[in-house]
Amino acid sequence: MTRFSAVALATVSLVAVSALTGCAPQGTDCTADGDAAKSITVSAELGSEPTVTVPSPLTVDTTQRHVVTAGTGDMVDSGETIKMHFALYNGTTGEYIEASNYLADGETSFPVDTATTQFVGIAKTLNCTTVGSRVVGVIPNAEAFADQAESAGLGADDVLVFIADVMSIVPAALPEATGSAVEPVEGFPAVTVADGKVTVDIDTSAVPTAYALETLIKGEGEVVADGATVVVNYHGVNMNTGVVFDSSFDRGTPATFNVNQVIQGFHDAIVGQAIGSRVVVIVPADLGYGDAGSGENIAGGDTIMFVIDILGLG
Repeated sequence: MTRFSAVALATVSLVAVSALTGCAPQGTDCTADGDAAKSITVSAELGSEPTVTVPSPLTVDTTQRHVVTAGTGDMVDSGETIKMHFALYNGTTGEYIEASNYLADGETSFPVDTATTQFVGIAKTLNCTTVGSRVVGVIPNAEAFADQAESAGLGADDVLVFIADVMSIVPAALPEATGSAVEPVEGFPAVTVADGKVTVDIDTSAVPTAYALETLIKGEGEVVADGATVVVNYHGVNMNTGVVFDSSFDRGTPATFNVNQVIQGFHDAIVGQAIGSRVVVIVPADLGYGDAGSGENIAGGDTIMFVIDILGLG
């Protein structure tokens, strides 16, 4: 993972386009074209890393943007998450910093939020851009990496040049699991979800030791791929004690994470499921927290379970 995507995501088929150049943004709160952004020479064709010439040194006090190639898809609004390819340059020195891999299935997800305080220049560049566009942003460090500039290959006062290919807008997450009800599997704890709260009937005298998975609601959305970032609600219970050790349901806010950043049993329960599904997974220690356990509520060797609503992709 690149430095940009690692920092941004912790906060956080190619499209054929009709090429138009220099189109002004048509949405609201859009960042206007600027001379600094227009001065950068960028190759127009999407789908491969751009050829870029930066007439350094560039100086800006606030973010400027310029659409190199305008797509014909939907316009990006603040509050949406997009998938993109990107390249970064130092606008003060003209030096290349890094780029994403530009593979068809290797897009970087980014939540566009023009009200944020981190990477707001990235959001300003992407906001009001249509899907299928290549856009360039020239961003002062205060609206880019800020105090993390050095780790990204920038000086504290350097300007960031950001070139993005906007490939798609990620559908908004569902408020709850939605799809076809499935008959519960015999032997699983009874699960009730009502008014956003989960109740699980745990028998602590008969703790399972094998991995098991049931589907309570079969969703109809996109299937979660290995490596995907997902939006889920989950409710975790220790089957040895009946104690709820973690619950985004109880917090009232879904969680967003990459499926490869969780324990193996949770990963295996999500990958291959359709968005909208509700699943229940029993996770033995070897696919969970092992002999070490985790925190006060999961001892070494404990079996845990999760009720998971798979609400969307991030």
